[in-house]
Amino acid sequence: MIILDIIKEMFKSTGLVHLTLGNAILIALGIAFISLSIVKKYEPYLLLPIGFGCIVANIPSTNLLLPNGLIGIFYLGVKKIIYPPLIFLGVGAMTDFGPMIANPSLVILGAFAHIGIFIALIGAKILGFSIQQSAAIGIIGGADGPMAIYVTQKLAPNLMAQISVAAYSYMALMPLIQPPIMKLLTTKEERRIIMKQPREVSKTEKIVFPIVITVLIDMLLPPIAPLITMMMLGNLLKESGVVDRLAKTASGELMNVITILLGISIGSTMRADTFLTIKTLEIIVLGLVAFMTGTAGGILGAKLLNKLSGGKINPLIGSAGIASVPIAARVSHYVAIKENPYNFLIMFAMGPNLAGVFGTAIAGGMMLTILGVN
Repeated sequence: MIILDIIKEMFKSTGLVHLTLGNAILIALGIAFISLSIVKKYEPYLLLPIGFGCIVANIPSTNLLLPNGLIGIFYLGVKKIIYPPLIFLGVGAMTDFGPMIANPSLVILGAFAHIGIFIALIGAKILGFSIQQSAAIGIIGGADGPMAIYVTQKLAPNLMAQISVAAYSYMALMPLIQPPIMKLLTTKEERRIIMKQPREVSKTEKIVFPIVITVLIDMLLPPIAPLITMMMLGNLLKESGVVDRLAKTASGELMNVITILLGISIGSTMRADTFLTIKTLEIIVLGLVAFMTGTAGGILGAKLLNKLSGGKINPLIGSAGIASVPIAARVSHYVAIKENPYNFLIMFAMGPNLAGVFGTAIAGGMMLTILGVN
């Protein structure tokens, strides 16, 4: 009898007693994310840690999510907006802005592809969200996870779970979301267009670029200065050629550590008690609409440029105008090479893709400025 009492008490102390149907659903979702990352290889660097964080967040009684718990401490990097600038530092250190500098006319595709931001913003306002919340939801359409976290923490921190999960999940699932839209809006002939090799960008141009961009954007849009400053610092480390160790650390070890911590932190926000709501469903749908319309806007913009250039622009690069670097550019390349095995489109797609980063930053900066947030 004493042994049975002990067993009962031990059982009561386990998480099984407090496990809800919602917990079970989100644990299954976390497993699905991990499966997609391993089996389908859909952006495993994002989906795997997010999926694992989702699983852990829905195991009751671990105390991991408490402010002084392990993941609670990790989440401070999101709450205090530490991770986004460090991610931008790493992205800058691994990015070659040459394709954008060589083809400045393609920068406009970043604007076309950001129509999704404003469609989602309007949709959110119609559904009854506040203007601050609507602006944060809209930024999902920029396909820039760190920017989404940055803007959301300043405008609508209570929606961090829904917005961050939507942004990162859709970024990871872009190989599923974008190709059908790209094929629907382009002809086979357009998808087979081979673009002319761009001019070679000099080392001087690449060194001057991050300095000029930092000065311009930091002066014009101070609210997003932390992100742009770190991104351009990372790029200057790379292009200067004199601090290889720092550039490799920023783009390698540091980036990897921050990616792990950010992924687990984002996944941990998917708690059943706060995540399984109608509001979450609305934001998930708005995020999908933003991605789809942004992709369509970029494609249609590229088709217009193709007409104006006399058929020299492959419209597939327009879908890369949303900011997810280099995921969107890889999707453009993947769709093109399936139509023409000799059509290596990724370097051309990187131009609009990098322009999309600045487009999202500018959109976010404008929202923060208009709404009076520093």
